[in-house]
Amino acid sequence: MSGLEIALANLTSAPVLAFVLGILATVVKSDLRLPDAVYQTLSIYLLLGIGIKGGVALSNSSPAEVALPLLGALILGAVIPAVAFFALGFMTKLDAINRGALAAHYGSTSLVTFTAGVLFLESLQLYVEGYVSTLLAVLEIPGIIVGLALASRGLKRKVSWSESMREVLTGKSILLLVGGVLMGLTMGASGYSQIEGFFGALFPGVLTLFLLELGIVAGKRIRDIKKGGIGLVVFAVTFPLIAGSFGVLTGHLAGMSVGGSAALGIIAASASYIAAPAAVRLALPEASPGVYLSASLGITFPFNLTVGIPAMLAISQRMEGVF
Repeated sequence: MSGLEIALANLTSAPVLAFVLGILATVVKSDLRLPDAVYQTLSIYLLLGIGIKGGVALSNSSPAEVALPLLGALILGAVIPAVAFFALGFMTKLDAINRGALAAHYGSTSLVTFTAGVLFLESLQLYVEGYVSTLLAVLEIPGIIVGLALASRGLKRKVSWSESMREVLTGKSILLLVGGVLMGLTMGASGYSQIEGFFGALFPGVLTLFLLELGIVAGKRIRDIKKGGIGLVVFAVTFPLIAGSFGVLTGHLAGMSVGGSAALGIIAASASYIAAPAAVRLALPEASPGVYLSASLGITFPFNLTVGIPAMLAISQRMEGVF
């Protein structure tokens, strides 16, 4: 399949089309919205389902198989936010606090971007290591910590680290992801077979509904992009490709498959808009939500959903012959 065919397959997938529909709903000023209770239920379903499937896959993987990818994920989690922080210093006029807030978002991960990417890779019948969702959970935390640490250099007060880390570790994203992984490890494949119909066949449809709502949210954030200037727009488009390429390279160096390396690249390219905003809001109230949310959710998320995901696969396929 050519690069153009891969890109078209992604753009015409149900989740991506639902996201576009959500954006169009804001353009025509429709009152279309999912009820908050439904949105929360869908997010819990996705987080728990990803965690459980990752835990089941991890139970079937040897420590030797997982060791290098886990180490690579930890390194990416520390390096990506640091690079983002200093790149923003060259590309924007933002202060250290807002640069650190953005670094925390880009160092952390997006579950929905990852989920859409994996479903896309699987639709092309590409093998993706099941433990990749464990790497998602591993990458979630260090990116936020490094971003907050860099931002704290611009503060005249002390950051409440204990409170901030409690927000991260007990927040819905980490609790459900890690809890789901532990559940999957414990129940194994035999236990998962009893709930596979719920967390398997229904998963693409639930993701489609979730992305419809995110399209609406992203559409309302687009107007805030001007607060960051053209430099922020350029960063929000180019940095995911750079970080994602490092993710793909890390996957190949760790011995992962083409699909698995592409999935790790998708994780590295993504920007958080669930866990990171909660931590940043608590630790860095001085940072502007209009800047970090418009960049991560208004620019990078739709860019990754439409361009970044097939780009990571193309990069992974190019690297296949090298490793």
